[in-house]
Amino acid sequence: MEALNRQHLNRLLVREQDRYRRENPRSLAMHHDARHLFARVPMTWMNKWAGGFPLSFDEAHGALITDVDGHEMVDFALGDTGAMAGHSPEPLTRALDERVRRRGGVTTMLPTEDAEWVAHELTRRFGLRQWSFTLSATDANRWLLRLVRLVTQRPKILVFSYCYHGTVDETFVVLDDCGRPVSRPGNVGAAVDPTTTTRVVEFNDLEALERELRHGDVAAVLTEPALTNIGIVLPEPGFFDGVRRLCDETATLLIVDETHTFSAGPGGATRRWGLSPDALTIGKSLGGGVPCGAYGLSAELADRVMGSLAHGADIVDVGGVGGTLAGNAMSLAAMRAVLGEVLTDQAFGAMEVLATTFAQGVDDAIRHHNLAWSVSRLGTRCEYRFMDPAPRNGGESAASADAKLEDYLHLYGVNRGVLLTPFHNMALMCPATSLEHVARHQRVFDAALDELVG
Repeated sequence: MEALNRQHLNRLLVREQDRYRRENPRSLAMHHDARHLFARVPMTWMNKWAGGFPLSFDEAHGALITDVDGHEMVDFALGDTGAMAGHSPEPLTRALDERVRRRGGVTTMLPTEDAEWVAHELTRRFGLRQWSFTLSATDANRWLLRLVRLVTQRPKILVFSYCYHGTVDETFVVLDDCGRPVSRPGNVGAAVDPTTTTRVVEFNDLEALERELRHGDVAAVLTEPALTNIGIVLPEPGFFDGVRRLCDETATLLIVDETHTFSAGPGGATRRWGLSPDALTIGKSLGGGVPCGAYGLSAELADRVMGSLAHGADIVDVGGVGGTLAGNAMSLAAMRAVLGEVLTDQAFGAMEVLATTFAQGVDDAIRHHNLAWSVSRLGTRCEYRFMDPAPRNGGESAASADAKLEDYLHLYGVNRGVLLTPFHNMALMCPATSLEHVARHQRVFDAALDELVG
């Protein structure tokens, strides 16, 4: 396989960084002048964008973003899944106008008819019988961990190394190079050492999972159907059959987090792969970018939770999910519009065709240049990786990262009108993504590799 010339890569990266600063003066000035914003951004992860400062945007419609310097970009980041429906699709803007301007009432702590409609639709798609709403998948995960500890009377959870479940404290634990559980590098101000609350094993390792569950102190396995935030890591054949079997044998509950893997289809990977979780969490994409989240419970788990009320559990007040904004009328109107009219069963078919075309083009370019890279795809989501074969667990995926190479590819794209996720080389299709948008990425990607490898 072709070995990269690191000095050449460094020169190309400096050139792209210089071009980025030169062509985005207003974004640079806004970042420089943001003296009252902590870390000069509204949310600290916005500093992850390559180039030294983030672009500020002016407009976003469909699959396109226009920044404050007037550059139009094809958006494959899509708010890192939050805008999976595309930016401001017409059914969403119509529903928000109806709810906020015409009918009024955003937060009342009272239900609307949209709530049952959305819950029923989530049951149709994912199979879980009972649903409740939050403002994010993080909130949903936090609350579910309390519920599963309540009903099992077990203190610990189990996650897979380099998983992503938002900012849930218990999930920031990984395996080190010697296979020992440790707090994830960079973990900020943890209230307790997560190795005391959590067991952790590598994804796709059923032997390790069985060993850890046999301790009998794990309330639930919390997992994504495929790892995503460390890069797409797909499950091996039979892996989730084994996970379900081991959970049943050890009386452990199974929680599936579909927040990113909703890209697998209308019912996420749960429906596509026939998973049977006891509970499910999802957020971001349901509301087309309007803050929202949800968690679903199987009928059996819901009954167990409600049965706990007889033993003094306060589900309504101190044990509640927290936040008077959860389940607000605006979020529910947004979810109904997105699920009912935008991210429909039919929409996923066209999105997946585009993702397949995207992945094939990238793979062809990689093979043409004889690079030891690979491409992974999860429904409407694609990612190119700097190892071949693709990593089979979080540890391998983390080890394959190459910060300078990622920055080069990201900046090369942004400087030519193509936006990828800031965290890794992920591209997501939305209903407004077109074949020409995919072709634009392919032209830019081909040119970037031509310059990198020759």
